[in-house]
Amino acid sequence: MNLRSLVVWCAFVVLAVINGGFRDVVLTPRLGEHESHVIGTITLCAAILIVTWLTINWIRPAKSTDALLIGGVWVLMTVAFEFLVGHYIFRTSWARLLSDYDVLGGRVWLLVLATVAFAPLTMARARNVV
Repeated sequence: MNLRSLVVWCAFVVLAVINGGFRDVVLTPRLGEHESHVIGTITLCAAILIVTWLTINWIRPAKSTDALLIGGVWVLMTVAFEFLVGHYIFRTSWARLLSDYDVLGGRVWLLVLATVAFAPLTMARARNVV
């Protein structure tokens, strides 16, 4: 279960990088930063839900707590990836990375983390896995 959930999370990373590239190259120049951020967040959440739906039988959490644990680990890995790779590989400033958590400033990135956290449990229940 652990290795399979790691493989699925790696698929999320690929989707997130593609989604971010599409947002930066296509959406932001046409719609502006805020609108492209919101659309990119929604499309990434949808992709995460779809991938989790398609793979939850393969991951096979034995019980609800396993599914919640998977979601929690996915959140930790996502935040670590975002800050470490975002800063050291993509050269994004710490201030810019932290700005995505400014809900009062109109940022909705926390929806991605909520989706990542609860997708395994939600999809496992929806597919009668747990």
